Amino acid sequence: MTPGDYDSWHDAYRALADRLYAEAADAGPVTARDLLLRASTYYFSAEFFLHGDPADPRIAAAYDRSVECFRRAEVAEPVEIPYEGTVLHGYFYRAPGEGPKPLLVMHNGFDGSAEELHHLGAAAGAAHGYHVLTFDGPGQPSAIRRDGLVFRPDWEHVVTPVVDFALGIPGVDPARIALLGVSLGGVLAPRAAAFEPRLAAVVAVDGVYDAGAAVTSMLPWPREEIVRRARAEHDEEFDALLAEGREKSPTLRWACDHGRYVLGAASDREFIAKYLEYTLEGGVAEKITCPVLVCEAADDLFFGGTQETEPRRLYAHLTAPKTLLTFTAEEGADAHCHVGAQRLTAGRIYDWLDRTL
Repeated sequence: MTPGDYDSWHDAYRALADRLYAEAADAGPVTARDLLLRASTYYFSAEFFLHGDPADPRIAAAYDRSVECFRRAEVAEPVEIPYEGTVLHGYFYRAPGEGPKPLLVMHNGFDGSAEELHHLGAAAGAAHGYHVLTFDGPGQPSAIRRDGLVFRPDWEHVVTPVVDFALGIPGVDPARIALLGVSLGGVLAPRAAAFEPRLAAVVAVDGVYDAGAAVTSMLPWPREEIVRRARAEHDEEFDALLAEGREKSPTLRWACDHGRYVLGAASDREFIAKYLEYTLEGGVAEKITCPVLVCEAADDLFFGGTQETEPRRLYAHLTAPKTLLTFTAEEGADAHCHVGAQRLTAGRIYDWLDRTL
């Protein structure tokens, strides 16, 4: 791969995924399952940086193959959740044994998928005695690609239909339904919990009080001025600053490209204006009444901070029963959402749920 070259990224991951996909055809059932899960991840990775042009045919080609591989692996039951005249796509993982079981509902964040959640704790649920329900909400892969549903900050209007659906699943204990959000989901899930009283607990991996802090910390103006300028009809200085940042940072270029796509924005500045709406300010965090687990990565690329991290900001504003759980470099878990230590993370989260529900 060539640094900063999104096409070379796509080609490298697509070739790797294709190789594993072909190998799975001649493998035994267990090996084929594992190969298909790996291929699914790599197909999804292949199209990750291409969203500056949503019409690029490589996006659908790689994404559709990613979903095909995941479903062929047969690790969970595909489900369709009724939502505002259409459906949200996801998966149900059933715990073994008879009788009602607790349910963990999981969703991803700004750029992750329901399929990815398999590796972020969904697959671990059965061993811990939990049913797990994963889904893509508006702005997330299946919803944006199939129905053009863009993100919305009032996430309770997404989670409430999911809880309605969950209550109709045989074997789910209605008194023990928890919600977990990953990455940007660390602000979305607490937002939903503030207005959905049927949740018995909420987990933020990792906690976010103001998602816009990831943007405002890089700009030379106070937050109020950034909001005003982002919403203005014209602001050539702001536009020039974003254009310069795009040239210098492939990460910022990706964030703006993807952000326009999933938030339904026509420009980078409009994307920022919309993204700044994802906050728990104004007393929203204080409305949560169920127990909250706030996870924190010691070296988070997006939601860390020299003064106060976003998880700690969220924790400080909570008035409900709350726990702060910090993951460290010594544990290999200090990166954003603990990508280097998923089994450790899942174990600690399920143990907290055992004590809480």
